[in-house]
Amino acid sequence: MKKYIIYIGILIAGLFLGWLLFGGSTHSEEKHTDEVGETKKMWTCSMHPQIMQPEPGDCPICGMELIPAEVGAEGLSANQFKLTKNALALANVQTTVIGDVANTDNTITVSGKIAENEKSNAVQVSYFAGRIERLNVNFTGEKINKGQLLATVYSPELVKAQQELLTAASLKESQPALYKAVRNKLKLWKLSENQINQIEKTGEVKENFPVYATVSGTVSEKLVQQGDYISQGQALLKIANLSSVWANFDVYESQINNFNVGQQIAITTNAYPNEVFDAKISFIDPVLNSKTRTVTMRAVLNNTQGRFKPAMFVTGKITTKEKQAEQQLSIPVTAVLWTGKRSVVYVKVKSEQPIFEMREVLLGGRVGESYQVEKGLESGEEIVTNGVFTIDASAQLQGKKSMMNHAKEIVESFEVPEKFKEQLQKAYNSYITLKDALVKTDVSAAKSNAENLTRDLESIDMKLLASESAHEKWMLLIPVLKANSEKIAQASDVDMQRKHFKMVSDYFIKAVHSFGIKEVAYKQYCPMADSDKGAYWLSKEKQVLNPYFGDKMLKCGEVKETINNN
Repeated sequence: MKKYIIYIGILIAGLFLGWLLFGGSTHSEEKHTDEVGETKKMWTCSMHPQIMQPEPGDCPICGMELIPAEVGAEGLSANQFKLTKNALALANVQTTVIGDVANTDNTITVSGKIAENEKSNAVQVSYFAGRIERLNVNFTGEKINKGQLLATVYSPELVKAQQELLTAASLKESQPALYKAVRNKLKLWKLSENQINQIEKTGEVKENFPVYATVSGTVSEKLVQQGDYISQGQALLKIANLSSVWANFDVYESQINNFNVGQQIAITTNAYPNEVFDAKISFIDPVLNSKTRTVTMRAVLNNTQGRFKPAMFVTGKITTKEKQAEQQLSIPVTAVLWTGKRSVVYVKVKSEQPIFEMREVLLGGRVGESYQVEKGLESGEEIVTNGVFTIDASAQLQGKKSMMNHAKEIVESFEVPEKFKEQLQKAYNSYITLKDALVKTDVSAAKSNAENLTRDLESIDMKLLASESAHEKWMLLIPVLKANSEKIAQASDVDMQRKHFKMVSDYFIKAVHSFGIKEVAYKQYCPMADSDKGAYWLSKEKQVLNPYFGDKMLKCGEVKETINNN
């Protein structure tokens, strides 16, 4: 009996010892797994999913609180980054496969653009001099119909001619030749028989006369404004008939002998990626462009449904009798970002996933709306052709290699209208008053001045930017500026105001660099701001007055750059 008791005691002791050694391992393993998971957790913004940060905080674009992101083994290289499909759609990012991957048959691929059919264009003129009392065409792109009232003109010449008509009408029995001559004179000014008879019947002189459309089409350009004085025969409007359009292609000198008028061409466009539009070559320019070493080749497309828009990019494929050698690689102008002499593009590295990386390329000459590629890209690679600035901003925010955060960045500046500079100057003045309020640690004044800044930013008319690259640059800056100025206006403590002021300053500095203002600005820097990370701001004076510390460290900082591009 004693023996069994000893055995049972040994068994119990063994079980207890085993529990001590191994019982907590599952829990420890789970805890370790959780810790590993925590170290891998990333944080993102629900409105800007391209933002990925290793710790919680606020979105650098809109200021919203970040939320946990799904963790996955992306297998990306150091300079690759991924965007969500939603982010791509919001930014209207478009990509194009360059070269002709399957170009082993007898086809040549050419790039081109849609243009107005010049044969169908017309200019609406005034047949008499005077002042435009009312202009009924309000905007470019408006559709008009033949016979539609375009404008009403006060014409002293017509007033005098009507008086002559009434006088001649009273003498038509004795002087019929004079009467006929006066009527013909009015007809030369495009007055109808009915209008002339009405004047003669009523005996009343009309001061204002209508100008009617002589053709139907779309207004491509307004040449006058209401209240303008016009002369006889002066052009009022340019009218394009877009029921048919031209597809103009640039053809290399070495390819000219492959094409003939009447040859079939299959045309595709990114706007309708699953459709092919068949046409025939209608014209080949007999003169070679000496700068680009190309000629223009044209096809006419039926556009009664209005699907093709002037300036839209198109691609044409022509079948030839002989098999073609490898073609010179080219990419659209819109795909290239420039910083000094350096040119970069963004490559989509996986066709089935939205993963991108920046690639430096060596470009040759420009041919129409394309650059020849000497080095850096291969046929069949997919590159970003629309929304390139947005992609670059995403790379920057994720800490990846980008044009904007490159160590040797050269700031791109744009020629902009004076009116745009004046509007940006007004916003800059509001920015300065906001900065001064933060120097004084005045929360209430900062809130009010931030509201003024937001209002001034919203008043800036981006339509004044004619350049597409300038427009894209502004579209990259303005959402961040507005979002953070609004956050300052909403904040109830100065620390939060200063946090968002740092983002406003960073992006305002870029705006001043790119577009210019009407005075000298001083870019100043404090290395101790933002928890010793450093922060910049702009000032109208060289004297440093620190908006990040106020009177606690009022003189902390230095002038880093004098910006003078007014």
